[in-house]
Amino acid sequence: MSIEATPVTPAQIVAEVTKLKAEGYRLVTMSSVEIDADNMEILYHFDKDLVLKNLRLSLKKGGSIPSISGVLFTAFLIENEIKDQFGVSFEGLVLDYQGKLYNEVVQTTTTSPFCRMQVKSSGTVAKEVL
Repeated sequence: MSIEATPVTPAQIVAEVTKLKAEGYRLVTMSSVEIDADNMEILYHFDKDLVLKNLRLSLKKGGSIPSISGVLFTAFLIENEIKDQFGVSFEGLVLDYQGKLYNEVVQTTTTSPFCRMQVKSSGTVAKEVL
């Protein structure tokens, strides 16, 4: 099954997101998809009155694209997650956790206030740290 999405380039993404915001769309989430050994896509999912609109951005794995967090602040959390898990660099990220959004150690006062889980290398959650 294929998702219907408008293709955009890195040079277009910020303008397209700005346009959608002005039209009253809200960011639902973003998805990362590995296409093959070298390529991936990021899907941007928006909603307005229960109608979904999607943007599809193709890039090389480990590539760099503009952040949309300057337009939609809450995107910083999703972009940090994609950065941590897929190695994509987001240029202009308003709040950059520099690869430390998900910690493999117990939370301290200097670790992320958003992730309250200890994560093992296997990807399983070890325990909740409150």
